[in-house]
Amino acid sequence: MSERTNPITPKGFASLRAEYEQLFAVERPKVVEIVSWAAGNGDRSENGDYIYGRQRLREIDRRLGKLSRQMKFAKVIDPSNQDDRSRVFFGATVTLADEDDNHRIVTIVGDDEADATAARIGWNSPLAKALRGARSGDLRTVQLPGGPKEWEIVGIDYPSSS
Repeated sequence: MSERTNPITPKGFASLRAEYEQLFAVERPKVVEIVSWAAGNGDRSENGDYIYGRQRLREIDRRLGKLSRQMKFAKVIDPSNQDDRSRVFFGATVTLADEDDNHRIVTIVGDDEADATAARIGWNSPLAKALRGARSGDLRTVQLPGGPKEWEIVGIDYPSSS
């Protein structure tokens, strides 16, 4: 499977980097020290500190590998630099209304920083794909597991330049 570039906001990239640095520079050395100490205590087969330390070390290394790949293929895009603010592109905060006039506000972010509980949807999610390029007043239909749902774009907003 070939990797593809993945758009991400500067804040999302900083979050990935901070987690990587915390794991690599702080947490991993502590666990390595515990494993080394526990290994020197003799029988490793019944040594809980050694066994769980090695297990935690593998978890950290897996997470470091994943974070490294995510950062390698990340393309940092600052939504505040968007020239055409009348259409939905990466980083837009979009106000939607359904057929019952229920409003929903979502922000389109990178897939690695998507969080449904915070109304941040991934760039490659079905809703984000349907909204790409839309203008205020446009109607877009999204295929959901329960069937198609139509949304009207009520407003589009981008963060201001700092």
